[in-house]
Amino acid sequence: MAERFDILVLNAISAGGLSRLPVARYRVGKDLAAPDAILLRSADLHGVAIAPSVRAIGRAGAGTNNIPVQALSARGVPVFNAPGANANAVKELVLAGMFIAARQIAPALRFVAALDVTQPDLDKTVEEGKKAFAGYELQGQTLGIVGLGKIGCLVADAAIKLGMQVLGYDPEITVDAAWSLPSQVKRAASVNEVLKGAQFVSLHVPLVDTTRGLVNSANIGLMRPGAVLMNFSREGVVDNTAVIDALNAASLSAYVCDFPHASLHGHPQVVALPHLGASTREAEENCAVMVVDQLRDYLEHGQIINAVNFPAVHMVRESPFRIAIANANVPNMLGQISTTMAHAGLNIHNMVNKSRGEMAYTLVDVESAVDPGVLQALAAIHGVLAVRYLPDPK
Repeated sequence: MAERFDILVLNAISAGGLSRLPVARYRVGKDLAAPDAILLRSADLHGVAIAPSVRAIGRAGAGTNNIPVQALSARGVPVFNAPGANANAVKELVLAGMFIAARQIAPALRFVAALDVTQPDLDKTVEEGKKAFAGYELQGQTLGIVGLGKIGCLVADAAIKLGMQVLGYDPEITVDAAWSLPSQVKRAASVNEVLKGAQFVSLHVPLVDTTRGLVNSANIGLMRPGAVLMNFSREGVVDNTAVIDALNAASLSAYVCDFPHASLHGHPQVVALPHLGASTREAEENCAVMVVDQLRDYLEHGQIINAVNFPAVHMVRESPFRIAIANANVPNMLGQISTTMAHAGLNIHNMVNKSRGEMAYTLVDVESAVDPGVLQALAAIHGVLAVRYLPDPK
């Protein structure tokens, strides 16, 4: 009989994604005591007791700052996300941010909202007032992009189509992203070069130790007078104090971001949105579908796609008897795994092993059913974090 799985859902997940979990094998709910996996969006798992039954976490979005990834890695639990699934939604919001800043839409809206529409000379007041909100066009301006992943590439392409020049920087650009990047993008050698060379700077990087405070008091002064800084990645990538100081000194004309903060609130040159980057029907469904498919492929077949803490591992099933092993990336692990299986009389039909930093992952297809004692022996190997037996029910 096929194994059944319990999926704990902690946020509202698109029905289009949840529908991809067949009811014959999956039970989905908000109050499951011993779930096999957790599916979430923004729910904060830091400081939360995650049940020992949990074998995987799925984040229906790109960022995983709300998940204790390191602690889960130590348990051999992969954390899946949905990179690129919300890219078009974020791209469109970045374009909106540029238009809002260039045409002074936010202060113009505040001006109109404050009008006394009953006054007889309303038209005259409007005509006189609008002079304070004269803007400029995007065509011919330079957009600097820090982070050339899926979102950065889409933003670059859209900006070029608007007639803008694009300057981009990403020290860790992937091969796929490089292929997607428009040839018109001029490559910068550093973040500072982007800050110096662009009227608009848009940040598209994850929040990690190396990107925290990426734009700060030491480099924000490099930006052109009247430049616009946009942050639709993560709040901590920008030092808010440095931004306020630059705005007050008139060296920066506007800060457009997706992260309201007390230090920014009420500043007339700040446009802070309530984390709308991925808040479209299309993006929410795309993220849910992607991460649900990845969770299902892992739970049923042990495949790893888009895990932030595990290597990507895919192996076509050539046997109905499969073992998945998560382990520390240490010497002689494959030798110990193979020896343990050989002692149990198991013939290895196919095997794939990949590593990523301190984590390694192995899939093994064997030619006969696996006794529970073998799984216990594998789990007892020093450095093995998790062992799963995945017989194919077909």
